Amino acid sequence: MAEQTRYEELIRQFSAFGAVKREIGRMMPPECPSGSAAVLTLLGRYGDMRMSRLSELLAVDMSVTSRHVAHVASRGWIERSPDPVDGRSRILRLTPAGQALLDQLSRRTCLMLAERLSDWSDEEVIQLTALMARLRASFDEIRAHGPELRPPAPPVLEPITRTPAITT
Repeated sequence: MAEQTRYEELIRQFSAFGAVKREIGRMMPPECPSGSAAVLTLLGRYGDMRMSRLSELLAVDMSVTSRHVAHVASRGWIERSPDPVDGRSRILRLTPAGQALLDQLSRRTCLMLAERLSDWSDEEVIQLTALMARLRASFDEIRAHGPELRPPAPPVLEPITRTPAITT
């Protein structure tokens, strides 16, 4: 296990990565916030799916997913049709307009990354991609199976030193 200071540095880098995500978010069209872009991206990658599956992939609550889906559906980027297996559920699918927007967002993001990482080697980009995928998989595994149950560690107690009471 890595030393605590390494994990502390990792936490600082996660915070810094938030700045990268915000910069990517700022280049999105105002009508397509990052949550909407994530919905389009996942439908583009995995194809038609139920909202419950989309919620799992987004790793957010179903109510959050529902708001994102309502936003993209209201703009005509996805369609919701009854699930032939379970009429109470809906199948989500990209529309041609949604695919066109997804293609545009992908081009914009790739150009930005290529510009920002222009001094990186192909091997470094591949390594970063692999490590990020591994990190995500580690968190997906925990979410899917729950954390390993361990008894709580005993508290670390500082030794108590007593000074004798002074009476006068």
